Amino acid sequence: MSAAVSTHDPHAPLILRDDRDGVATLTLNRPKARNALSVGLMGALQDALDAIHEDSSVRAVVLAGAGGAFCAGHDLKEMRAAPSRELYEALFTQCSRLMLTINRVRQPVIAKVRGVATAAGCQLVATCDLAYCEEEARFATPGVNIGLFCSTPMVALTRAVGRKAAMEMLLLGDLIDAEEAERIGLVNRAVPADQLDEVVDGVAAKIASKSPLTLATGKEAFYRQIDLDVEGAYAYAAKVMTENMMAQDAAEGIDAFLGKRTPVWCGR
Repeated sequence: MSAAVSTHDPHAPLILRDDRDGVATLTLNRPKARNALSVGLMGALQDALDAIHEDSSVRAVVLAGAGGAFCAGHDLKEMRAAPSRELYEALFTQCSRLMLTINRVRQPVIAKVRGVATAAGCQLVATCDLAYCEEEARFATPGVNIGLFCSTPMVALTRAVGRKAAMEMLLLGDLIDAEEAERIGLVNRAVPADQLDEVVDGVAAKIASKSPLTLATGKEAFYRQIDLDVEGAYAYAAKVMTENMMAQDAAEGIDAFLGKRTPVWCGR
């Protein structure tokens, strides 16, 4: 668990970590601020993800928010407290590094969304490998409404949904409901609130049952090939599959399948 603390409660950790059966749940813990991404919270989440990347016991990560919101974006009060170019450059560089870490951490990261996910909070959802939300959840990139276009959230959003859908969210700044978020691909599925934990737990458990080496290999390959042209993507993917076939887990998995038994993964 991170030692970083929140400004509203000097004794409360900014990130809560709970590990069970190969799944690490990280909870953003600024509920009174709707889990806004302060510098401290981003630092705590960065530290937690860096630690998980090196933790072979963790095979999947769930990202959630404490209280009634997932994440309301950047902490605007903090941003306006001591405005300077240097502060803003450092802030958005820190946020960009955090989002890239979610993509680059070895384990799949699943967003579990209750309440609102706006601006950089919507960016978090779009950045995660998978996302599930309650039917009451709402999403927006509302920066345009306060004179601050959601340019960094745009990077993740345009890679998660279609171009027209992304532009509509960015230009209008309106909240969209969970059904629309599912329709455009921002989330995998919207479910009744009382089923969200069960759905996310089931997805995380299924992922955690796979070979950790295969998960890490596949996740890295996914993000590397996605921006290549088709010919380059196939050339790269062929090399990845060749290396994957040489792994012990691939041999074990194939032999287990042919032998109609459950594989025993070694992570190599």
